[in-house]
Amino acid sequence: MSKKPDRITAMQQIIDAVKKEFPLYDSETFVCGVDNSCIGCPKKLMELVDTDLTYWQHAIDRGISPSFDELYSFGKLCKNVRRGLVRNNRIKA
Repeated sequence: MSKKPDRITAMQQIIDAVKKEFPLYDSETFVCGVDNSCIGCPKKLMELVDTDLTYWQHAIDRGISPSFDELYSFGKLCKNVRRGLVRNNRIKA
């Protein structure tokens, strides 16, 4: 049976997965559509994820451990933003 990661490791795994999958720092990610075809605002969604990701990376670097609720909330936020990015054709499903 595999051992579950501690909370800091789990949060770092989520952060690494988000950095790998989301186009956080691509220039076209932060451009609004000219034809108003967006469903939700991908720019605002990415800014929201980037803010939380930066906060948690800094907290982990300082040795602050997230609670289980914070892990769940950040994971849920990333999952919902991913859905919005797929809907707006910013990333592939």
